[in-house]
Amino acid sequence: MNFERTIWPYLIDWKSRANRKPIVLRGARQVGKTTLVKQLAKTYKHSILLNLEKENDKSYFDQFNNAKTLIQALLLSRNIPPAEVNNTLLFIDEIQESPDAIGMLRYFYEDVPELHVIAAGSLLEFAIRKIKNFPVGRIEYLYLHPFNFLEFLQAIGHKAAVQELTHVPIRPFAHKTLLQLFHTYAIIGGMPEVVQTYTSDKTMLSLPRIYESIWATYQNDVEKYATNETERKVIKHIISTAHLYLDQRIKFQNFGNSTYRSREVGEAFRNLDDAKIIRLIYPTTDLQAPVKPDIRKAPRMQFLDTGLVNHTLGIQPNLLALNDLSNELKGALVPHLITQELMSINNMNSTKPHFWARDKKQSSAEVDLVYTHYRMVIPIEVKSGSSGSLKSLHQFVDESDHPYAMRIFGGEFSVQHAKTPKGTPYILMNLPYYLGTQLPGYVAHLVSEYKLENDLKTQ
Repeated sequence: MNFERTIWPYLIDWKSRANRKPIVLRGARQVGKTTLVKQLAKTYKHSILLNLEKENDKSYFDQFNNAKTLIQALLLSRNIPPAEVNNTLLFIDEIQESPDAIGMLRYFYEDVPELHVIAAGSLLEFAIRKIKNFPVGRIEYLYLHPFNFLEFLQAIGHKAAVQELTHVPIRPFAHKTLLQLFHTYAIIGGMPEVVQTYTSDKTMLSLPRIYESIWATYQNDVEKYATNETERKVIKHIISTAHLYLDQRIKFQNFGNSTYRSREVGEAFRNLDDAKIIRLIYPTTDLQAPVKPDIRKAPRMQFLDTGLVNHTLGIQPNLLALNDLSNELKGALVPHLITQELMSINNMNSTKPHFWARDKKQSSAEVDLVYTHYRMVIPIEVKSGSSGSLKSLHQFVDESDHPYAMRIFGGEFSVQHAKTPKGTPYILMNLPYYLGTQLPGYVAHLVSEYKLENDLKTQ
């Protein structure tokens, strides 16, 4: 079954370019990299699919150190005429298994530019560290994530919901249906195998074994992330306990009631971050662009997929009974999911979102997310309740140089005039949870359509 991914237009554009560099497709294991490229291969007359975990495929890079000769050998083995190389896709999967193959990417670009080349691998960051002459400037990166809500709707074939989700602003009649669908997505998450099984069975009964299989794969990969025995033990400890701390900022020292030191835990977390399994989301103190992470402050954790977290915590049955997801995990579940949604729409680089924090004894504050729009840094709170309860957001607004703020919650879309307790006027856009992937469009809509001095009608 082929699923439509938001990264697809990038690949089609790349295919049509005259000056085309090899693509390195990055992302964690089991997010659909291989499936996506095999789907793209069907649009070519010829394709050569290599998996470097197979010795026979890897042997080409052991035998040949010249790009032209290697390609000639591959074309011959597949009975592809050399004259048709410009309509041929070479896909090198699990490229991290061969440093020679990684180094060869630059020569594909220089010596065989007519060939279309895509490489993928789940542990590329670790292999890249070992490559002395990495082909910087001669390749380009794309990043693939678990399914986001838009992709989930496309996968289950709900075309009407897709159309309404992408309508800005959202129309009131669509709210109930989209909220119900998002609730399902929030429970099961976006791992492709999970979504495919749910799409086929229309039930969640078969999903636990898939979650267990995926999580076991990540745990078994620990050996590949670690560089020594101590690091191996620390990573195992983090993987087995980290989900219990989703609702708080973390400290490396003695993480998870362990005796591990800050340096050991920090290095292990950074390896897991490189593997895209557990990301470290650092706060910023900036009110103006550019937004810079403050790595001296305690970070939050961002897991690859909320569905995996829900399963590991055993809270999926609880979520089925909830009307407002913001009540789960001390309010941490929805901010985690919205952060996942924001990361999922960034296919061009690995930049992570930030939250805003001001740590002072008398007036500490923390805003769930900030989003940069040109020079403006827009504060975003993810919570229910009245606008008057947004204490941290109000502190941000009081110090900000613009009047815009957003709240993501379980209610209906609206825009309203508001004032902070200090009397600072601002414009608050209230977004339903399900609009996380559409946030860039709504930020642009907020800034372009609403001005503080104008009358504002709630929509």
